[in-house]
Amino acid sequence: MALKLREGSETLSSFISALKCFLCFSAVGHVTPLLTVLSPSTKELQQGKATLMCVANKGFPSDWTLSWEVVGSSSWEESRSPGVLQKDGLYSWSSTLRLSADQWEKVTCQAKRGSKDPVLETFRRDQCS
Repeated sequence: MALKLREGSETLSSFISALKCFLCFSAVGHVTPLLTVLSPSTKELQQGKATLMCVANKGFPSDWTLSWEVVGSSSWEESRSPGVLQKDGLYSWSSTLRLSADQWEKVTCQAKRGSKDPVLETFRRDQCS
């Protein structure tokens, strides 16, 4: 199947931009993602539950993995999404953590790639609004 691109088209421009980014990032080897931990909603906390989401943005290549460390709880559930390639040639990922609202003190989202030092973002229960 051949891909037809017209010169000057948005598709061609996007493809060339992504290719340039890929080549630049490949030469560097990796780009460390930026982590953000999103807090549970007040309504959910009132129901005795807590769902936190870790979003990792602008990383490269796609083989970074997200995991959680939980202090103050021995039981939780987590799920992860695969890396999604963005228009800028970098990847984003997310991981969701579900646990009891009152059974944790702090959580740390960790992004890891091979033997590189992990990237960490910590969220404390007392930060919930």
